[in-house]
This record gives sequence, C-alpha cells and structure tokens, in this order.
Amino acid sequence: MHDQLIDLLISGTIDTLLMVGVSAFVAFLIGLPLAVVLVCSAEHGIYPSKSLNHTLGWLVNITRSVPFLILMVALIPLTRFIVGTSYGVWAAVVPLTLAATPFFARIAEVSLREVDQGLIEAAQAIGCNRKQIIWHVLLPEALPGIVAGFTVTLVTMINSSAIAGAIGAGGLGDIAYRYGYQRFDMQIMLAVIVVLVAIVMLVQACGDHISNQLDKRKI
Repeated sequence: MHDQLIDLLISGTIDTLLMVGVSAFVAFLIGLPLAVVLVCSAEHGIYPSKSLNHTLGWLVNITRSVPFLILMVALIPLTRFIVGTSYGVWAAVVPLTLAATPFFARIAEVSLREVDQGLIEAAQAIGCNRKQIIWHVLLPEALPGIVAGFTVTLVTMINSSAIAGAIGAGGLGDIAYRYGYQRFDMQIMLAVIVVLVAIVMLVQACGDHISNQLDKRKI
C-alpha cells in the first residue's frame, strides 16, 4: 500500500506539473504581449488607441469573470478540436491556458503601469522610439513585478489543476477525488494536500527569490 501510494503521488505530480507547465508557458507568451498592448494603447500610452484598449480590456474582463469549472466545461468542444479529446492532462491545458492568460495579463499590466513616467519621458527626450521604450524601459523596469505576478498566476493554476483533475484531467486532483474522496481514504487525501502545499511553497519561494534579485530598488 505504501509503495502504491508513492507511485500514485509521483505519477500525479508529474501530470500536474506537465499540465501547469505547458499552460503557464503559453499563458506567459500570450499574456505578456497582451499586457504591453493594454498599457501602450491606453489614453496616455505610447500607442494610444481607445477602441483597441477598450476591446481588449472587455475581452480580458469577460474571460476573467467566468469561474474555471464553468469555463472548462464550456470549452469542451474547443478542447476536443485542439487536442482531440476532452479527457486527460492535455485536455486540461486548453482551459488552464485560457483562464490563466487574462489573469496574468492584468497582473502584468499593473506592473507595467507602475513604471515611472519620468523614465519614459527621459527615453523620449534622448530620441528613443516607441519600440525601444518598450524593450529597454517598460519591460526591464517592470520585470520584478511581472515575475511576482507570474508566480501568483502559477499558484492559481496549480489550484485550478486540482479542480480540473477532479473532473477527469488527471494529476493530483484526480488522485484526491478517485482514491481519497470516493474511497474515503484520508491517508491519500492528506498525502495529496501535503504534495500540493509543498509544490506551491516551492514555486512561491523561487518566484520571490527571482523577483527580489531583479528588483534594483533593493540593491
């Protein structure tokens, strides 16, 4: 029984890390540019566009307002179309990505908005074009906050993956539901909780460390 539990936990942990890792990677690739567009297209941004800003903001807010469980069920047809199935680890990647992308975009947007306007004006004064301002001023200055925000996003995704696992996505959530809840086995339930807590604490500690190392204000 002890060996079986360890095997279950290892398998579930690998599945959870896989679904969260792939989803987080895609969410970062889409969410960060989305945040940049939201900031730059704002009224006082370097690429002001009221219609674009309002449209993107509207889409982000709608997606963020849908609870993950409902979003996962609603996206079953799209998930089947993209990955060919609505069950398993890869099926969870689609709703996890779509839920995490607007969440991370809003957090990154806040970090980008907090960049000192004086730095942007100084860059403009010395002749930097708008692309240079984005790459050499906005993103480097906001990087500590972006990393911290991505860490929060990862933790949220780990929690969501447990929900996804309980309805057929696999991972630790599936183990907790099938072997812990349905079989009334508190040992397995507690073991899954311990593993999830350990993963979250490790992710948070690594994210905090990287963010602190990047924060010039603390040097």
